[in-house]
Amino acid sequence: QVQLVESGGGLVQAGDSLTLSCAASGRTSSLRVMGWFRQAPGKEREFVGGIPWYIGNTYYADSVKGRFTISRDNAKNTVYLQMNSLKPEDTALYYCAASTETGVSWSALKLVTPYGYWGQGTQVTVSS
Repeated sequence: QVQLVESGGGLVQAGDSLTLSCAASGRTSSLRVMGWFRQAPGKEREFVGGIPWYIGNTYYADSVKGRFTISRDNAKNTVYLQMNSLKPEDTALYYCAASTETGVSWSALKLVTPYGYWGQGTQVTVSS
């Protein structure tokens, strides 16, 4: 089992920056990919980006590419989502997710199904 706890959400103004953290605990050795998703009211959960747990490149949704950066600190079992130049349309509940599956393409990892573990979410609100 793996537990995920997000933190760092809040209310910011358009153009501001915010960093979310996702701390993993439990059987972290089984993790392969960490993903960030978000869900706005009345909308489906949307892939934001992801990072391999050990080695590999990050992958981002087009809507956040160039503004958001995902990083990891394996010593702390923590993944970060650095969000810059925030826009009101970035307002959502942000979730951290973990996948233990191997050999899954980023096309599949943009979906929720490969992720077996989810955090409780942290709210990000961007005012105009």
